[in-house]
Amino acid sequence: MTIKSERVADLILSHLSQLMLTEVRDPRLHGVTIMEVRLDREIEHAEIFVNALGDESRRDEVMEGLRQAQGFLRKELASRLRLRRMPQLHFKWDVVLQQANHIEEVLDALAEREQSASTLDDMNDDDQE
Repeated sequence: MTIKSERVADLILSHLSQLMLTEVRDPRLHGVTIMEVRLDREIEHAEIFVNALGDESRRDEVMEGLRQAQGFLRKELASRLRLRRMPQLHFKWDVVLQQANHIEEVLDALAEREQSASTLDDMNDDDQE
């Protein structure tokens, strides 16, 4: 991303987060966090990654709520940001937290397996003495 598109992405993230906290009344969107905003080179399309922290089961309802609120959010952003052209908003579910949880589970399982193997080795060493 260019410096300009990074600045615009940061502004969109900031203002959109504020809108979600103060203006959006849809109960499906409570607890939704804007994780990241990515813009294309022409600043015509914004990919907005969202997550309902720790609640994967709400994915479909949150995405439907965002789809219905998209026009309102774009209009509010346009009035606050005063860009020549407001990018189209494309909401996507952020899977980074889910992937991080999976990696953590795998690492925990490996650590547990390693600890079990170490315990067995210690027991075998004790038997040989």
